[in-house]
Amino acid sequence: MESVRWGMIGCGDVTEKKSAPSFNKINGSSLHGVTSRIKSRASAYAERHHVPKVYDSADELVGDPEISAVYIATPPSSHAAYAIMAMRAGKPVYVEKPMASDYQGCLEMNQVSSETGMPVFVAYYRRSMEYFLKVKELLHNQAIGKVLMVQSSLIAPPGAEDMDRQNLPWRVLPEISGGGYFYDMGCHELDILSYYFGPVRSVEGWHANMGGLYPAEDTVTASLVFESGLLYAGTWCFVASQDVAADTIEIIGERGQIRFSCFQFTPIEWLTEAGKQEFPIAAPEHVQMPMIRSVVEDLQGLGTSPSKGDSGAHVNWIMDKILAKLK
Repeated sequence: MESVRWGMIGCGDVTEKKSAPSFNKINGSSLHGVTSRIKSRASAYAERHHVPKVYDSADELVGDPEISAVYIATPPSSHAAYAIMAMRAGKPVYVEKPMASDYQGCLEMNQVSSETGMPVFVAYYRRSMEYFLKVKELLHNQAIGKVLMVQSSLIAPPGAEDMDRQNLPWRVLPEISGGGYFYDMGCHELDILSYYFGPVRSVEGWHANMGGLYPAEDTVTASLVFESGLLYAGTWCFVASQDVAADTIEIIGERGQIRFSCFQFTPIEWLTEAGKQEFPIAAPEHVQMPMIRSVVEDLQGLGTSPSKGDSGAHVNWIMDKILAKLK
């Protein structure tokens, strides 16, 4: 494609700053149309962001010959249906993470992608961000020698919205999100580690609802073995006190350690016998912009995006194994 004219399905919070503005800031790309389950919401969004067209439905957007690619920004339960609709209409797809609400949905999306030749790109945008690429560079340069093990911890308190039992956020309703905050946030950690260390071959997981605030699991632990033999241990809890909040990923090697965060963008720490060196790298204004640029360049034949359907599905497979959704 010489010029990529995007149609966007869904216009929730993620699109306001993280993603959608990027489409108009990248050469050869534009946000051409938008639709939402509630048309007035799409109309207001289009007015705020100067989007030329508003559609009554996803079918209308996908069927418009002026739309050349589709960005799916709805909750995960509808990702597979919209992606398959778009690909069967000859439109490449960029879909929010997680790729679908379960691994089976990912397989169906990839099957249609194979049948139609239409690519699926997944919004695991950390793969393209300078902060996380710096960690990849340190690993590539053997900064801590052979990697021995990896561990991560994501601990957070519940939000006010989690206390409203009559109006719970969709992220804690498994029938919509696929799981709880682990499914929504833990996927980013699992994806970036898969990007660094390759596929996972073995998964053991345990999950519980310790807070009783909502239907989904709120506390998860997991042990993974990568195909290389590397071991990983992860913990997630979303009902803890703010006093013990944590967001850390630690890569331990034979000659040191790399420590960084997944969400807070704390300075990357490189610790060796020689001492500690820090790399303070801020997140970009629009965190998805580097990934969206890679997608546009892939569609234009100018490069290759690092996040596609195969890697996106692998993350769902890991999470579904952890949550015992797969045997």
